[in-house]
Amino acid sequence: MVRALELAALASVHGDVPVGAVVTQAGRVVGEGRNLRERDGDPLAHAEVVALRAAASALGSWNLDDCTLVVTLEPCVMCAGAILQTRVARVVFGAWDEKAGAAGSVHDLLRDRRMPHRAEVLGGVRAGEAATLLRGFFDAKR
Repeated sequence: MVRALELAALASVHGDVPVGAVVTQAGRVVGEGRNLRERDGDPLAHAEVVALRAAASALGSWNLDDCTLVVTLEPCVMCAGAILQTRVARVVFGAWDEKAGAAGSVHDLLRDRRMPHRAEVLGGVRAGEAATLLRGFFDAKR
């Protein structure tokens, strides 16, 4: 989570919402990302998607079933879909997203029994630090 928080802080430098993500496999980082929507003009460049793409590229496979995704904010519906498509085994996140969360807040797509794949979810890890980054970013925008 430390690296994900560092990446989140970098995202805000370019005007992006401060969210960072890291994909690990057997304890080593295989992909990382931060929000790049504003920087790249890409509506799909959420931190999770960027990190999942980097991990798939590094491992030479879209199937990340032995990986863990660590992200500073609870994934949205789009990112939860990407997580399910890549078969990530575990998702660890920091701050809860009461407006758009899809890992237990608003929706619980990652553990939905109707899905062909489900992920283990652990939320609230270093939530205070992640929420502080987000709050500072949005307070500055207001």
